[in-house]
Amino acid sequence: MLIVGLGNPGPMYAQTRHNIGFMVIDELVRKTHATPISKASFEGELFKFKDHYLLKPMTFMNLSGRSVSAVKNFYKIDDVLVIHDDLDLPFGALRFKRGGGHGGHNGLKSIDSAISKEYARVRMGIAKPPYKGEVVNYVLSAFNEAEKEHLDKWIKAAADAVMKLDTISLEDVSSQYSIKQI
Repeated sequence: MLIVGLGNPGPMYAQTRHNIGFMVIDELVRKTHATPISKASFEGELFKFKDHYLLKPMTFMNLSGRSVSAVKNFYKIDDVLVIHDDLDLPFGALRFKRGGGHGGHNGLKSIDSAISKEYARVRMGIAKPPYKGEVVNYVLSAFNEAEKEHLDKWIKAAADAVMKLDTISLEDVSSQYSIKQI
């Protein structure tokens, strides 16, 4: 399985809402002691544990599909799971699904065009900004102090759910690990 966490590279984005996928991959790398794999053509940070690959595309969000496609094709991987922020869910929500639309998320748009829409998703709710015109600034902003209090627990819950996919189905993970909100 290829497990992808979406985000943007660089320290200025490290603790932003849009980088929640990267944060979960970092937790999975820590938990599994995954081994780094270096290959420039992947355009991302890639790690391996067991027969799973963990990927943080370094292409910036809007071009994530390039990195995902490169790794998927090189290793001939059928199962892809993408962990991403979701404006349509309240902060702290954790949901799982296979396929579906991109909901305006540019990282998902890029992946959809590169490998199709039929991949599993871990949707992590970041809530919507107060005004629709603030979406870009909102997703690229840091979590507020109240959100930071719950961040580690939420990231660990997402990582635990992803680890369970080794032994149970996405549907079972969804029924056991979904969170409505924190």
